[in-house]
Amino acid sequence: MRIPPAAAPGRARWRAALAAAAIAATCLALVLAAGAAQARTGAARAAAKPTIVLVHGAFADASGFGAVTSRLQQRGYTVIAPANPLRGPASDAASVASVLKQIQGPIVLVAHSYGGAVTTEAATLVTNVKALVYLNALALDAGETNLGMTARFPNHFGDALRPVPFQLPDGTQGTDFYIDRARFRSFFAADVSARLVARMASAQRPITLAAGLEPSTEPAWKTIPSWYLIGRQDRVISPAAQRFMAERANAHTIEINSSHASYISHPAKVTQFILRAARSAG
Repeated sequence: MRIPPAAAPGRARWRAALAAAAIAATCLALVLAAGAAQARTGAARAAAKPTIVLVHGAFADASGFGAVTSRLQQRGYTVIAPANPLRGPASDAASVASVLKQIQGPIVLVAHSYGGAVTTEAATLVTNVKALVYLNALALDAGETNLGMTARFPNHFGDALRPVPFQLPDGTQGTDFYIDRARFRSFFAADVSARLVARMASAQRPITLAAGLEPSTEPAWKTIPSWYLIGRQDRVISPAAQRFMAERANAHTIEINSSHASYISHPAKVTQFILRAARSAG
């Protein structure tokens, strides 16, 4: 149909509007495609990063990893810090392993102090732990015990520990150990502020005597690459014991001038050390 001359300008505006809409739709499609590509790239990068699991030791809880956790999360890592029951290496390892079994992809398993005795066993119960990180921790061999290692390399326990009896479900009596609050800073965290140490001493979780006496099983560090951070001023696990265990495990090792609570007093250094292990595992 022939358009009257008077209608031509309206037709031109209509065509221009259609063209503009087409251009806008094309631009939107390109933006959405680019966004989807970036999302896929980001997801792929996130999936490539191992999950970092932080296991605390005796006289502490998972909240002590707060500063380290924040730093790792800022770098895009998924971090899980489960509760360690502190009842004995075998049962504690089973508890931690139940958490590990829910994680898909590679895991970097980090432990402090007695937590090392737990992770050394827990890592043998799953197949995706790619790196073990020990922070002033027990890297025991089969048949060794917590108290046996401290007897072999004397530390500064002295009168710092306080026994507290408790009743087990079967009616027998067990013994928990706490650190004397007055000795907590000098024994456990000499390079941590007095205010923070006061909170730590109040919230400390006890470890059983049985956990100190229970023999370890075949260790994961014989088959999984290990990293070990030694605290030169440690009064709980002597630096000599730490050097012995690190060398025996053929671990990538550093030493820092810290107390037993290195992950609290030196979170930046500890984070960088964990990242070294994470980069190797991811």
